[in-house]
Formats: sequence, structure tokens, C-alpha cells
Amino acid sequence: MICPVCGHNNLQGADECENCGSDLRTADTPHPGSTFEERMVTERLATIAPAAPLTVDRSTKVDDAVRLMQENATGCVIVEDGGRVVGIFTERDALLKLAGENLDGMTLEQVMTRDPVVLRHDDSIAVAIHKMAVGGFRHIPLVENGHATGIVTARDVFHYILEAID
Repeated sequence: MICPVCGHNNLQGADECENCGSDLRTADTPHPGSTFEERMVTERLATIAPAAPLTVDRSTKVDDAVRLMQENATGCVIVEDGGRVVGIFTERDALLKLAGENLDGMTLEQVMTRDPVVLRHDDSIAVAIHKMAVGGFRHIPLVENGHATGIVTARDVFHYILEAID
């Protein structure tokens, strides 16, 4: 990493310049190039007003979870154990993991995505976009102290972006 102060070539990941001692931890942080980019980086997920999460216990039967998702017109349920997020079960999980399977007695613990990527209400819109793009996710739980407090969907983010560019 090149020091922006003295130009010294440091090892990648160094926290400070070997030559002049300058702080390198934020030297490679991208800076917004437009008003739109600035909004994405500075505005928090709370701005989107994420939906309340639909939570179920890990021992919930798969067919009950699917029925609950249908009744609530939602694409996922957050799986908890003792009030703490331990997984997520999405419509994509249902399609990819359950096709042709006998669901009798099958629980979410058997098919959920464990330890899902999570966000916090104070994370930026840009962080959500990045995590969704890199991970290929359409749903990310919002978590505070291990508890699900909301769900951010790709649809939420797209609607926000459309409003931001108007």
C-alpha cells in the first residue's frame, strides 16, 4: 500500500506507514464521487424502514414455515434459538433444497442457511448493497445483540434507489 503522505511502499494491510508513521487504515476507503453515492454511503438502513422479521424456532416443521411464508406474503423466515438468530430459510432454500423431498417431520434446522450474514440498523445502504451483491442474497436480517429486529430485502433497496435518483 502506497502511503498518501510520503509515497512509501508499505506491505498490504499495514496500519501505519513504516517510513513516516501515517495512519493507513483509512487510506484506501473509497470516497463518494456524486451526491447519489454520498447518500448510499451516509444514509443508514433505518431510512428504508425495514419490515419486521417473521421469526420461527429452529424446530419448526418445514411445511409449517412454508405455509407461514405464504400466509404473510414474505420470501423468508428468520430462524431463532432462544431468541437469537441462528439461521434463515428463504424461498430459494425451499426451491433448491426441498424439491422432491418428503417433508414429513423435516425441521428448519435441517435445511436452513446457518449463521446468515446480518446487518445492523446503523449500517449504510451501501453496505447492504455490497453484502447482497457479493453474497447473492435477496434477504438479510437486521440484528441487534443477537436478536432479529428487521429484514432488509433487495426490493427495499431497489425502491430506495429509485426514489433517490428521482
